[in-house]
Amino acid sequence: MSRIRSEKGDAVTRRSPGRLTISDVAAKAEVSLSTVSRVMNGSTKVDPALTERVREAAFALGYAASPLARSLVLGKTQTVSVVVPDLGNPTFQGALRGLSSGAASANYHVLVADSFEDPSKEAELAIEARRRSDGIVLCAPRMSDDELNALLPQIAPAVVINRTPTSARVPVVAADYRSGFAQLLNHLNGLGHKRLLFLGGAEGSASNRDRLAAVDDFGLAHPETTIDVLSGYVTFAEGYASANAVIDSKATGVLAFNDLVAMGLLSALSERGVSVPGDVSVTGFDDIQFAQYTTPPLTTAAVPTPELGAQAWARMWDLLNDRQPAYNLSFGPLVVPRGTTGPIS
Repeated sequence: MSRIRSEKGDAVTRRSPGRLTISDVAAKAEVSLSTVSRVMNGSTKVDPALTERVREAAFALGYAASPLARSLVLGKTQTVSVVVPDLGNPTFQGALRGLSSGAASANYHVLVADSFEDPSKEAELAIEARRRSDGIVLCAPRMSDDELNALLPQIAPAVVINRTPTSARVPVVAADYRSGFAQLLNHLNGLGHKRLLFLGGAEGSASNRDRLAAVDDFGLAHPETTIDVLSGYVTFAEGYASANAVIDSKATGVLAFNDLVAMGLLSALSERGVSVPGDVSVTGFDDIQFAQYTTPPLTTAAVPTPELGAQAWARMWDLLNDRQPAYNLSFGPLVVPRGTTGPIS
């Protein structure tokens, strides 16, 4: 089998014996190869009468364009890439589910690259992934603002989840971590807790900076409350390892960076005979699917991560079709009170 070019330069396939190709459809419809190519790939610029003739010919012959042939004609891969900091984190898995569902409805595939929480790898991963796809989604990138702003023009079209670039103009969908964390602080304050501890996340995390901003706001409004901050807690294991620091802090309320950290802490406190919420109240963040099944069930702030992914895909689809993407979107997390928080004893 060999490839030829139509008069418009479109890549097509020469017929092999017994196998239908675009040439057969063109011959039956009595149109050019380029016209068939445009019709098969959904172009709206072909005369409606010619479009109908091509479709009738394809139906009569039982011809369906293969994804590979379509990619060759359009110069597209029918793939979008996603770069995430940690594929093992259920929060990012939720966003991927929402994005993948939308992509599948448009016959697109999703290529995933994991930076393993290493900001130094993100730009290289993103550039390489973009070479293999038609567009890219950066999910909560950890790199600096300057690095992000420099990268985005190189990998366009791009959409960003849970991060707002300071200068590059790209579609953004995000959760309002600042307001969500403020709600958790107010929740513990309403239960009478005046000595709090925040098990903060990675230093380069923008969502961690948003949480710290909420801590600063709360501290100014509630000078009678003490809020200590520790850094570097992202995973279940790190939450588990924080137990001694939590006990030594004498805090009556602990706010974990995310649900994984909170769940790790709950496990370690249980082993040490520390009662939750009798001795200390604990909150998470994200409301991953396991949060309601901890012992006791975890108080957290719910983030609609599948919807974040779905909205990111909607904006990517607009970019891929040369349309103005929808406005940037921010979701406000809501506190879900459960059994790990209670009145100070």
